[in-house]
Amino acid sequence: MFSIIMGAICGLFGLWVLWLGYGLAAAGGSWFYIVIALGLILSGIGLIRRHQSGLGVYAVTLIITFLWTLYEVGFDKWQWIPRGALLLAFGLILCIPVFASEIRARSGRSGPGYPLLGGTVAVIIVLAVGSWFIDPAQIRGALTKQANIGDGLVDPSGVAYPAEDWTAYGGTNLGQRYSALRDIDTGNVKGLTLAWEHHTGDLRKADEDSKEYTFEATPIKVNGLLYFCTPHNIIQALVPETGAVKWSFDPMMKRDAFYQHQTCRGVSWNDSTGYTAPPSDTPEDQAAITAAVAECPKRIVASSVDARLYTVNADTGELCTTFGENGYVNLLEGMTDTERASYQQTSAPLVTKDLIILGSAIADNYYENNPSGVIRAYDVRTGKVVWKFDAGKPDDTAPLAPGETYVPNSNVAWTQFAADETLGMVYIPFGNASPDQVGIARTPEQEAFVDALAALDLETGQLKWKFQTSYHDLWDRDNPSQPVLLNLPKDGVDTPAIIIPTKIGNLWVLDRRDGTPILPVSEVQVSTDSDIPGEKLSAVQPMSSLTFAPAPLREADMWGASPIDQIQCRTTFVSNRYDGNSWTPPTTTGSIVWPGNIGVFNWGSVTVDPVNKWLIGTPQYLPYIYKLYPRPEGDLTKPMFQDDMSGGEAKPGNENLGGPYAVSIQHFRSGLGVPCNTPPWGIRVGVDLTNGKTAWKYRNGTVAGQKFMGVSFPIPFEMGMLAHGGTLTTAGGVAFTAAALDDIMRAYDMQTGETLWQARLPAGGQATPMTYRGADGKQYIVVAAGGHGSLGTTPGDSVLAYRLE
Repeated sequence: MFSIIMGAICGLFGLWVLWLGYGLAAAGGSWFYIVIALGLILSGIGLIRRHQSGLGVYAVTLIITFLWTLYEVGFDKWQWIPRGALLLAFGLILCIPVFASEIRARSGRSGPGYPLLGGTVAVIIVLAVGSWFIDPAQIRGALTKQANIGDGLVDPSGVAYPAEDWTAYGGTNLGQRYSALRDIDTGNVKGLTLAWEHHTGDLRKADEDSKEYTFEATPIKVNGLLYFCTPHNIIQALVPETGAVKWSFDPMMKRDAFYQHQTCRGVSWNDSTGYTAPPSDTPEDQAAITAAVAECPKRIVASSVDARLYTVNADTGELCTTFGENGYVNLLEGMTDTERASYQQTSAPLVTKDLIILGSAIADNYYENNPSGVIRAYDVRTGKVVWKFDAGKPDDTAPLAPGETYVPNSNVAWTQFAADETLGMVYIPFGNASPDQVGIARTPEQEAFVDALAALDLETGQLKWKFQTSYHDLWDRDNPSQPVLLNLPKDGVDTPAIIIPTKIGNLWVLDRRDGTPILPVSEVQVSTDSDIPGEKLSAVQPMSSLTFAPAPLREADMWGASPIDQIQCRTTFVSNRYDGNSWTPPTTTGSIVWPGNIGVFNWGSVTVDPVNKWLIGTPQYLPYIYKLYPRPEGDLTKPMFQDDMSGGEAKPGNENLGGPYAVSIQHFRSGLGVPCNTPPWGIRVGVDLTNGKTAWKYRNGTVAGQKFMGVSFPIPFEMGMLAHGGTLTTAGGVAFTAAALDDIMRAYDMQTGETLWQARLPAGGQATPMTYRGADGKQYIVVAAGGHGSLGTTPGDSVLAYRLE
């Protein structure tokens, strides 16, 4: 009876695989699943007849499947799972003696089937156990120590590395995310314990807030307090040693579920104590500055999702009413095409001694035409515009004259900026112009600044140089990361450098004085045919010699939890256009974009040890499927999807209202919700910046807690997960990150990449940690844990601090 049941299961499963396998083969994919299916069907027939052939055929099917698996993917244990795990489980059940007895009783004799199957299963299990100690995605090595502890406490540009305080989003405006503190080191980090936990009280309301509601803030520590902002732009000031609230300021942000991204990544700081207006200013300006300094000699600078810029007194939390108009600057002033929720602020303003410099987060693909992506510099004390840089009119940097407006739909820079105040430059990572996936209407001015890093004069906003990281972007490959500034050797000379991480995986390493490459740059030929009339693709794309761009996808790289969803992924792969590179253009039939628009690197950027010239990064790898939908002629406002366009990156369609094409951007996943590309989906790497070589590489994060078809996976397999957030490095040789999707904060050895300590967080840690020394003399590590709406990590409102006891 048992053999009949198992035979029926094998036969039915084989028929299912045969149906799906035929569909895959008919679409131009592998025929091998038909072979597997026939083996299962024949084995099932034999088992139903309680014949020795059932066991023998199943053993041969297992052998052929295993040999095919080795041919396709080698000894990668995670890629064995969809090909053979379920078949091996069936084989183990068939090895139970009751089956052999039942078949022997039926046939009256023993045969080769049972021992052949038992031996096959045993060999595969032994090899599977052995494969557990082999990881083709891993590099075990060590970065070379360049300096002794205590060396280089000051950057060559004259900026002191953070130690007691953390004065800007990236530690300083150099964006290094590095601290000279070394109390916590590789030897004692295991002793870290939770010092305090603060709950902000700011949680998402389903009917009022965006689906992509995220707590991504990195606090700053200065003026004896810890300052940060919540997703509703509430600024809170905490006592650094206890987490007690000193004050809180709520700008009463306008709530709207229509926002594409609802987050606040940080606030900034300015100390104007004792500042007096220069004699060249008019009497009116001098009076305004005097009043502003008197009201708020020290101030916290913030912007809001609903397009306002404001400052508060750093000591009291009271609004600085002398700033702007009664405390606020309306960032929509001078803008056109300001549709609902099209203009947002998500990143911390960059603040220098005298200026606030900020760009904007324009909603992707809501509308064909958007507000300007103008970069503006405001007087930090009065809120008066000092200069502008509009990529649509790059030579005119003077503030708008009365009645003028900014150039609509000019290129946007939404992420954090960086600045070298010694060189007198601010570095702006530009992105695309709307719509992201269709470039037929772009102007020459827009094309000139597509995905460009622009170096602007701090005082005037004039363009000093620019470097384009991609051409004619149709994939939403905007520069998403804060640039990182440090000195690197070039031809034996210590050179001011800038590193720009990109979504495609390139890390551009340039001389930040003039934009010339420090590490080699090349160009690759790409396909230029498109089914979009009037689309003119670039024939080449730039590549850096330091890159984590993924290898081309193959059908064999398709993954799944079972043969069924792997066949689904394979069929989708061969049914969509893919040109074998990262620049397959979006089409009306469907294209695989690899990597997708979440990018290899995103706003979490990379971090460096500027003394040892090390770089630590967390590249991530997910493919997407893009499909363009032509809108009926003469009706460019007709919605193409039953969707309200809200919900961040998870929505089914992007309307581009007013344009000829809507676009669908979807994760490339199986029916079980599993990514179709084989893991790792996220790694961590250590790079020697003196030669551009990767010294170590590991899978980053586990699948524990991930939901597949609504069921949470309980086992913490370290397969390598998406890490949306940043990393902190310290002079103690320890790096900290909490960005992986398993709600765990980790510390690892910067030199070797090995994990040294970890702690469970109450919510997703999609933020960048920071560190400081408290008044009690102890070093603290702080991270915000509030989850990420689109990524599905645990929501919350925690700020947590760790220290050694």
